[in-house]
This record gives sequence, structure tokens and C-alpha cells, in this order.
Amino acid sequence: MADLTPLLAFRWSPRAFDPDAALSPDEAVSLLEAARWAPSAENRQPWRFALGRRDDETWKRILISLPVDDQGWARHASALLVAAHTGDDERAAYDLGQAVAHLTVQATALGLHVHQLTRFDRPGLALELDLPREVHPLVVAAVGRIGDPFTLPEELRRREVGLRHRHPVADLLLA
Repeated sequence: MADLTPLLAFRWSPRAFDPDAALSPDEAVSLLEAARWAPSAENRQPWRFALGRRDDETWKRILISLPVDDQGWARHASALLVAAHTGDDERAAYDLGQAVAHLTVQATALGLHVHQLTRFDRPGLALELDLPREVHPLVVAAVGRIGDPFTLPEELRRREVGLRHRHPVADLLLA
């Protein structure tokens, strides 16, 4: 592997979260600050977030928007974060991706992990959170500390403890 910062090399998306670990207020602020300072086309900063900590109303509303199979493990995350963007163009979604990436790297620096989910009930969640019409949820991120992979169902456990694979860089190049 090329010389890669450990913040990127050791980042991964677990499903086994510690059900007793809490996200502190300082950690939450740190994550959101990292997202706030992400690059943004024309400095529009089109990202918006809803943060729910385990068992508060926002967390519960986010959790029920997830597919049942993801609810089984995501319910152990310390926090669930909705990442949304304003605007209908691809630049807004791209900028939101930058913000979530920055948040994810900051989480790694804090000893936290983030698992992003794109399968969820977007219209239902927008309604549950009373989001303005111009705010478009794009991803839900489960945030927390690593838990015991042996608490997961067999199929998820195999994926959790298996080796990570990435395409070779040569396969990613277009020319």
C-alpha cells in the first residue's frame, strides 16, 4: 500500500458498535466542525445535518427510517446522523459528500467509526424530521465506538471480520 495517513488507512465502516458507548457533546461538535470546514463550490456550504444521540427522539426517528435488517445493528450506534443538502444540482450532493468525508476522517481521529447508509426511507424521514422542502436527505451515518462483532448475525459477522478489499488504482483510472 502507498504511504497513506493512518486516518485513511484505518478507516472502515463497522456494523458492530458498542451499545454502551456515548457520543460526548465535544465529540459531536468536533465532527460537525470537520464537516463545516470541508471544501465547497463557491463556498455555498449546502450541507445540513440532523444528529440524534442514542434513545433521543431524533435518533429514534432516524432509526425507524432504516431497513429492518440495518436497524438490528444500527440501534447500537452512539449517534445517527442525517446528512442532507440544499439545492437540486449535483454540486450540492458532491459538496455534501466532501463534508461527510471530512466528518468521517475526524471521527477516525477521535477513535470513532462511521458507517454510512444510503438505503432508507427519504420521504418518510424528511416528514418525521419536519425538514424544509429544499433540504434533501442523502445519507444516514451511524457513529460510535467499535463493539463486539460476535453480537452480529453470522453473515454480517463474516463481513465484519473479513479482510477489506479495494480495487487496484489501475482499475480506477479512465485513461
